[in-house]
Order: sequence, then structure tokens, then C-alpha cells
Amino acid sequence: MSSSPSPIHKSFTYDVFITYRGDTRKNFVDHLYVALQQKNIRAHKDDERIKKGKKIIDELLKSIEDSRFYIIVFSKNYASSSWCMQELVKILECHRTTREHVVYPIFYDVEPFEVRKVTGVIEKAFAKHKMHASAQKWREALREAAELAGWDLRNSFDG
Repeated sequence: MSSSPSPIHKSFTYDVFITYRGDTRKNFVDHLYVALQQKNIRAHKDDERIKKGKKIIDELLKSIEDSRFYIIVFSKNYASSSWCMQELVKILECHRTTREHVVYPIFYDVEPFEVRKVTGVIEKAFAKHKMHASAQKWREALREAAELAGWDLRNSFDG
């Protein structure tokens, strides 16, 4: 009886990486973060302390690699941030690389359609990136992430 090799599982520093724009920090993300911490879920959000002397974007991208789950909080201003766009691309790269990385989009105050098609409020937020070298890659990342199963909060109690 031959045994098949057991899969190698990565040990993650964080259970969850939350990517969001500041417009959702106080009214949603902080509550989500506290709830995760109360359940002993190791969560990372980008306002945590970055080690002195380290490049912020490099530290954020490393934290993404070191996380098992990703929560993307899409909001009216999410696409206006080049940092958020870089995080989103990295999250999707990790997700495509291994099934161990799970992505869960939350549509806070935007319609999934607006994110998927980069239209409406998302188009307005994204407009400042039109000439950026990564604009097309970021647009594709928005579409890809919005096609994943997630949670539309617009019609809920806090969205």
C-alpha cells in the first residue's frame, strides 16, 4: 500500500488581512477587527505599526503573503488609493497561486456591479489612476475580485 505524500501547508503569521480605505475605518473596519480579535483570529489591518526603517509597501505586501484569508472592504473611495490597488493585486496573485489563500470581498457602500465594471462611484475614484502604468492591471484586479462570492452590505443595518 503506497502512501501519497502529504501536502505541505504554510504556517501563516495572520489568519486575516483586511484591505480597506480610510472611509470605512471608524464605522466598519474597526468593529470587524475587534470582533475578529475577540474570537482569537489574528487579523492584520494596515494601520498597525510597521517596523522602523522598513519600507511600508514592502511590509504590507509581506503581511499579505503571510495571511491565510483576505477581506477586501470595497467602498466609494477604495479605488482612489494606489496603496489599496497594490494590495488588491498582491492578494489576487496569492489567491491564484495557492488554494490556501481565500478572498472574501465586502461591498460596503458600493454595488458589486460598479466594482466589476469600474463604473459609477468606483469609476470616479479610479479616474486619478488613468495614466498610471498599472491602471489596466488594477482595473482587471477590481473586476476579478468583484466576481468572487462576497457580502453586499448596502441593504444591511450598517451599510
